[in-house]
Amino acid sequence: MSEVFEGYERQYCELSANLTRQCTAASALDGEQKKQKLSEIKAGLDDADALVRKMDLEARSLQPSMKATLLVKLRDYKNDLTSLKNDIKRISSANVSLTARDELLESGRADSLAVSNDQRGRLLMSTERLNQSTDRIKDSRKTMLETEELGVSILQDLHQQRQSLLHAHTTLHGVDDNISRSKKILSAMSRRMSRNKWIVGSLMIALVLAIVLILYFKLTH
Repeated sequence: MSEVFEGYERQYCELSANLTRQCTAASALDGEQKKQKLSEIKAGLDDADALVRKMDLEARSLQPSMKATLLVKLRDYKNDLTSLKNDIKRISSANVSLTARDELLESGRADSLAVSNDQRGRLLMSTERLNQSTDRIKDSRKTMLETEELGVSILQDLHQQRQSLLHAHTTLHGVDDNISRSKKILSAMSRRMSRNKWIVGSLMIALVLAIVLILYFKLTH
């Protein structure tokens, strides 16, 4: 799920729960206190409306697979926001005269109870959504930590492999140096053997000539 959408969703759930509590408090107030509380609630409704629009824009910018799921959730938030607006209208229009209030006291108590129950239900729903959003954030954070640990493990393995390759490269370089020295030694030995062969051959030739000369002198004298 989009982290941006989750952020807007969490803000909306917190704001919706707060507005529900304020509506409950406003229904028990009178006069200027009630007007002031209603002004605060209306300002909060504007913020909630802005968050819903932001969630709508974010959801429509995502891939179709994620977009469909988020739009379903967004429809619930829009319905919740409409219900909040209706409650504000109902509370605002409840400023009737004292006589009318007395005449409608019994029905007003029933309406207040119904409104209170409805607001309590919305509050519970908003709290549940907030908890779900918190759980999703925790799960995402857990997944991120697990991914980070996996990445660190892979980097450590790659580092060990790099060290092994460097060691192998050093060993091969040493072997190559030894082979080069061996080639030089063999070349020197080959040259010495060739030189020794020439020396031995020369000595044999000289010996043969000496024998021939000695035989010649003995035969002629």
